[in-house]
Amino acid sequence: MLSERQELILEIAVDAYLKTGTPVGSKAIAERAGFDWGASTVRAELAALERGGFLVQPHTSAGRVPTDAGYRRYADSLIESGARRPAGSAPTMAGIAQARREVEDALRETTAALAQANDLLALATAPPVSTAAIHRVEVLLLQPRVVAVVAIADNGDVAKRVFTFAAPVDPGLVEWASSFLNERLTGLGIGSSMIAARLEDPELGDSEREFLSEIGAAVAELAEATPQQLYMDGTGRLFSASHAADIAHPDTVVSALEGRVSVLSVLRSALRERSVFLCIGEENPEPALRSVSMVGAGYGLGYRNLGAVGVVGPLRMDYAKAIDSVREAAGELSRLFATVYEG
Repeated sequence: MLSERQELILEIAVDAYLKTGTPVGSKAIAERAGFDWGASTVRAELAALERGGFLVQPHTSAGRVPTDAGYRRYADSLIESGARRPAGSAPTMAGIAQARREVEDALRETTAALAQANDLLALATAPPVSTAAIHRVEVLLLQPRVVAVVAIADNGDVAKRVFTFAAPVDPGLVEWASSFLNERLTGLGIGSSMIAARLEDPELGDSEREFLSEIGAAVAELAEATPQQLYMDGTGRLFSASHAADIAHPDTVVSALEGRVSVLSVLRSALRERSVFLCIGEENPEPALRSVSMVGAGYGLGYRNLGAVGVVGPLRMDYAKAIDSVREAAGELSRLFATVYEG
């Protein structure tokens, strides 16, 4: 367990390295304004932090640089403290809240905003259909013989069908169908074998049964949605000249991003977390991604996470900004879901 002094020195060392990219020595830390420990004391603590695996000395006469464990300790302290960047310095995600109601557009806008704010690669996953349930079904009479059925899942997927009948449709039948479908289907999993059974009722009249038989296909289309989509923005930023020297194996990272399976696997870990999720360097279960770090957070409807959003960058990234902006983006997406799909 680290002492308070060691925690502070580690924080200063990591913060300085993030800013400069050069090894941090004891003299630079000791000369820090308001710091009352001498260089010899700082040297002793840096040596202890090195023995603990939090720092490493590239060569004998150099200062120290953070290890994966050092980055992890630093990032965890940011999350635990709940510290936010000073007002005005954090990238704003306010524009995301005004994203169009379609979740697809919101996810694209989120990744674009995150990539620009952090100058890194940004990612977001749409909820897989296997986790979704039917949220609402709307049956609308557009014209005397034209009926629209809109089926909405709680993961944002929407299936819309327009049906044209040979004769005018009774408005009362349309209103009844909306109530009946919502009463019978709300909360059922997409693709559930119970859907067909729920639409059967021996007390239904012929006209009601025939009408349900016609429009039921719109609900079934929800199960045909893409299993899980991954949105990415900022690949060029991640491999720009400003980050190139900090990513040891760019080719393997590019391959992993192109394959997408590895990235989706890591982002799924965020779905199990109630706070910001970090995967730093060698912690990554995907070998191809062990030269980068990922900061992610789940978003959803409060009672469960449905998808995840995050950024990927070099080990030497601005963790404070990444944590702050990812947390805010996840919150905005959650509020969007609550407004659109529970409102």
